[in-house]
Amino acid sequence: MNIAISTLLQPPIVRTGLLPHTTGPTSQKPPSTKDIPPVTLTNIPHVEPSAFKEYLTQVGSLFEAFQRSKAESEDDNTSQLFRRDRKGSKDDEYGELIERGLRNRESRESGLCSPSVASISSAAGGPPTMRRRSSGGIGKRNTVTPLSTIPSVYFEENFALENPRTFDVVSERSEVVRPHPSVVAEEAKSNDMNGSAAPARKALATNAILQEKLSWYMDTVEIHLISSISSASTSFFAALGSLRELQSEAAESVEKIKKLREDLQDLDKAMALGGLEIIAMKRRRENLRKLSQAVDQLRHIVEGATHCEELVESGELDLAIDRLDQLEELAAGTLNPFAEDVRWLLPEPMQELIDLRRLKAIEGLSQGIDQLRLRVGQGYEARFLDVLLGDLRQHVSAVPNRDTLQRWAAASTRGKPGHVRAPSKPPAYISTSDKLRADLLAILNNLNRSKHTVSATGAYREAIMREMKSLIRKHLPSSSDDDNESVASTSTRASRALSQQDKSSILARNLRSLDPDMAEELLFKVYCGVGEALRRLGIQVKVLLDVTSSISTPSPMPRSPPKSPTFASIDRNLSKPVATLSSGPNLQEELTQALDMSSLLGQAVDVAQTQITKILRVRSEQAVRLPLPMFLRYFTVNRLFADECEAVSGRSGASLRGIVNGQIHDFVSLLADAEKEKLAHDMEVDRWEARDFTERDSELLARVTQGMTSDPPAWSKASHVWEEVQVLPAPSADTNGTRKKEPRCAVIEEEIFILVESAICLLRGLETLETLVANIPTTSSDVSSAILEYLKIFNSRSYQLILGAGATRTANLKNINTKHLALASQALGFVITLIPYIREFVRRRPSSNSAALAEYDRVKRLLQDHQESIHTKLADIMNGRANIHTTAMGKVDWDKDTQREVSAHIETITKETVTLHRVLAKHLPPGTLGLILAEVFTSYREQWGKAFEEAEVRTEEGKKRLLRDAEFFDARIGKIDGGGDVGRALIDIVKAKKIAGAPGPTTTAAPASDDTPQKIDADSKGDSDVRTSEKEKE
Repeated sequence: MNIAISTLLQPPIVRTGLLPHTTGPTSQKPPSTKDIPPVTLTNIPHVEPSAFKEYLTQVGSLFEAFQRSKAESEDDNTSQLFRRDRKGSKDDEYGELIERGLRNRESRESGLCSPSVASISSAAGGPPTMRRRSSGGIGKRNTVTPLSTIPSVYFEENFALENPRTFDVVSERSEVVRPHPSVVAEEAKSNDMNGSAAPARKALATNAILQEKLSWYMDTVEIHLISSISSASTSFFAALGSLRELQSEAAESVEKIKKLREDLQDLDKAMALGGLEIIAMKRRRENLRKLSQAVDQLRHIVEGATHCEELVESGELDLAIDRLDQLEELAAGTLNPFAEDVRWLLPEPMQELIDLRRLKAIEGLSQGIDQLRLRVGQGYEARFLDVLLGDLRQHVSAVPNRDTLQRWAAASTRGKPGHVRAPSKPPAYISTSDKLRADLLAILNNLNRSKHTVSATGAYREAIMREMKSLIRKHLPSSSDDDNESVASTSTRASRALSQQDKSSILARNLRSLDPDMAEELLFKVYCGVGEALRRLGIQVKVLLDVTSSISTPSPMPRSPPKSPTFASIDRNLSKPVATLSSGPNLQEELTQALDMSSLLGQAVDVAQTQITKILRVRSEQAVRLPLPMFLRYFTVNRLFADECEAVSGRSGASLRGIVNGQIHDFVSLLADAEKEKLAHDMEVDRWEARDFTERDSELLARVTQGMTSDPPAWSKASHVWEEVQVLPAPSADTNGTRKKEPRCAVIEEEIFILVESAICLLRGLETLETLVANIPTTSSDVSSAILEYLKIFNSRSYQLILGAGATRTANLKNINTKHLALASQALGFVITLIPYIREFVRRRPSSNSAALAEYDRVKRLLQDHQESIHTKLADIMNGRANIHTTAMGKVDWDKDTQREVSAHIETITKETVTLHRVLAKHLPPGTLGLILAEVFTSYREQWGKAFEEAEVRTEEGKKRLLRDAEFFDARIGKIDGGGDVGRALIDIVKAKKIAGAPGPTTTAAPASDDTPQKIDADSKGDSDVRTSEKEKE
């Protein structure tokens, strides 16, 4: 749609049918009411209000609250708008609007004018009577209505008339459709009930002032648009003029440049071309000279390459690497032609050298030099390995195993009780010779020059791994079958090569066949060799890094001044770079990355431990059956080696430790079983005679009791693997009581015990188990359980042999007498006294627990119950003897044989009682002896008192005879502590007895006791009085 710009300056057409404030052109007629299409209203169906009652009752209260808040906000906005309109020029603008409305009213019907004026008046908010202005002065017309008079809803980005709220604001709440009369009535009724009346809505079709407002808003926007266009036109035309001036100046500059080019062309033709031709001819001459020198240089390069190859072939590596560097510098044009050491390459110095490396004629030179360098580097690599491996082997063979093991033990026990003192001199692996450093310095420098450092260090790592295996393999037995076989089988085997599996099986068989001493020597050599090799390896790596740090960049070689020097030649010589043979920091960094000491040591440890683990696994069956001292040395050397590997590489060696721990567990089980079997066997063959407690036994007992607070140093002697194994003499054979010298007793603090062979055997077994715990603390839990079983076996076996009379079958004893019972009680008391020491020994271990310690108390109570059973048995024996003799006494006729001094039964019982006291007094402590005799004498008082009361005496001589028996009993028994009261009681009974007038019937003998008393033998040869006590150590 094309519209002329001039139409924007014409007054807008009033679409409401009112006349505009200015008269338009006569050629265009204003639209009439007929021109405006009528608004067709949609027929809205009538809905009864009762249909909305249910909904209105639900939202009525909310809608009323919304209407009140909306009315309040509109009142506030209207008052603010009126306050703003009354400021400045707003009164004039609304006055003009009123004037326009009055003019329109003249051309319209009077019925339509009144509402419009009223609405304008109410919208302007001015006084009811206003001064009518003229049709507009010039000053007032020039005033532009601000955009702020237009409601903000028209400027919103989301302005849309289809939005009901937006339409409501734009139409100023005018009604589109008249409501039904019943709805109006109902709303009026609702308003009356609420006490407030809603403002009446105007019809949108008849609201002419609203249409006027919309037209006024459009006029305001059009005026502002025209003003913006007019203000921007001035700068546009100014810029257009400036552009025209620039175009004219550019055209003048182009003409001047064209003129200048023409002048320069004339100058070139006159002077420059001749001079350039002369310069080109000089350059050609110089190039020919350089070409001649380059040909000579190329000839020297070819001859030098041939010479270097001859040097490499002849093995002159030092001279070859130097001349290869000079040959490479000659090809690069950086060689000093005036140096004395290049006469082999340049017999006559050349003025200037050129970089010829890009020539096709010597394309293969670089590869050839690299090949020669590779061969030189391989030669130096061999020297490098020879020096380092030779030093490693020399160190391993020079250090004695004793020094290595003692150093390991000192490091392992540092800061612990029983610390092993290390040798005063420093370890041998630390010292290095100056010759070694000088050799390594020269070799490393040449390796760096031959660019073979990384390859040499890689070969060194591989050689170290092979050397670790070799250190182990050279001490192993042969992997070929060396058994005595027939010549035919040997020749048959020689005719075919042994497979790897055959060699492995032969090696395993030979390893298993080694005796303990040879196996221990093999482990010592392997462990010490590998350990010293690892330490020396770490020192070698440090020496290599130290040597490379001392290699510095060499200073440039001095040059002789050139003959007849020119300024150009001087500048060229000064600007030439000087080649360096080696770079210290780069070489050290390269070595550090290639060697990686922690990784190298870790790999060496893994290789060594893998091989050693295989050896230990093959000999597991033999290792777990070693004697205790040998096994402790075996464990100690494995532990020291594992600790040394961890200290060197930081790796714990889980596989090695796992195998050794498994062997320890098996060894503990086998050792405990062996000790229990030995104890049971010794107890079965024991004749239960007093055994001499030698000085060696006393030292053994002292070590066991010392274990309550600390581990005796003698127990840790087994872990001194650097010392030779001490073979103790076997204990002397027991004579089982046939010795004429009295046996010595065991003493625990102040308690004295006469022991039998079984108790001493038990003591040795306890020390064996405690020695194992002291050297291998991790076994404390298993060994503690074994000790408890060990004590229980001693208790049960002694019960079977003594109280169960099993010794009569196993040891061929005739019977079990009181001496056997007393010695068994002493053995039990000895063990009861030792239990607190054993319990405290176990308590000091980290893995001890209260349940295991409580088990020791239970075992102690079992032993005490067993001992009390023996004491009760002794009392029962005498009670049985007394019962037999009182029965015999009841059969005696006291009135016959009145001249007899003492009856046989009294004489026998007193002799047996005295013998019992003498035997028990030699073997039992006084307290225990008193308890046993007290029980015996209590029984005597009852049995003999009853027997003397029931004795019938009919004559005075008979009474005297009975009295003599009582007095004899008192004389013999009264000397024993606690026995005096029994004898005196019997005397009192006899004295109080009355003589019967006539003889009465003979008293029937009481039935014998069911218990068969054991015969008491008075074998007390070699016995001595022993004073002991029942004191227990808790």
